[in-house]
Amino acid sequence: MEEKLVSLKKILSNMGSVLIAFSGGVDSTFLLKVAHDVLGKRIVAATASSETYPASELEAAKKIARKLGVKHLVIQTEELSKQDFFKNSPQRCYFCKRELFSRLNKIAKGQGLNYVADASNYDDLADFRPGRQAGQELGIKSPLKEARLTKEEIRSLSHKMNLPTWNKPSLACLASRIPYGTRITREKLKRIDEGERFLKGLGIRQLRIRDHDGIARIEVAHEEMSLFWQENMVRLIIDKLKRLGYTYVTLDLEGYRPGSMNEVLEKR
Repeated sequence: MEEKLVSLKKILSNMGSVLIAFSGGVDSTFLLKVAHDVLGKRIVAATASSETYPASELEAAKKIARKLGVKHLVIQTEELSKQDFFKNSPQRCYFCKRELFSRLNKIAKGQGLNYVADASNYDDLADFRPGRQAGQELGIKSPLKEARLTKEEIRSLSHKMNLPTWNKPSLACLASRIPYGTRITREKLKRIDEGERFLKGLGIRQLRIRDHDGIARIEVAHEEMSLFWQENMVRLIIDKLKRLGYTYVTLDLEGYRPGSMNEVLEKR
């Protein structure tokens, strides 16, 4: 792990200067910290603000960038105005990343920076990620992946560096909660966001609300499922989600797992 960190620092040093696509999550915070240590003022962080990105996460990203002393840009993106996105095909992430990375390349050029980098890690190679193709087409660098750093290694190193995100639950675009082929709307994104914020307020850390039209399929970590056996807790959750517009509220017994919406693609 320490050898991989040395490799990462060498990769960043060779890049000279970089614009980092920064979400404020575990991976991008770690990358930003190491890049700042290596390159100093020759890095800039950029965060895309949109209806697919919870407002609370944007504020968290701003706070982290300030704490690290990194120049931070926030750009507004309008995914829901793009048919290729809201139609929600399995290639949705490709179209989203293609537009985002194109904009970041222009910003990097305007800032006099050599490269744009994302925070994809080595584990991401095993997942279905159409956005990876967009990054490859546009010359986006992935230093964490290049250094072969896994998610658990990044968490461990983040802990050693006292980064506040070291044990932060995994994040993903809110659109990833909606099944492929189902149109993405503002209303759905809003109720997913509000529902997940409510569940987090009850003490549930790692979760997803998968939005199957009138059905809320809740995924939580197995160790947190016992919270749902408490009758008062269940009643609170059901009442809240039904007020948000769901007809049925369900708990997925397989628990939280990243990319569960991709399971239908594997069956095909």
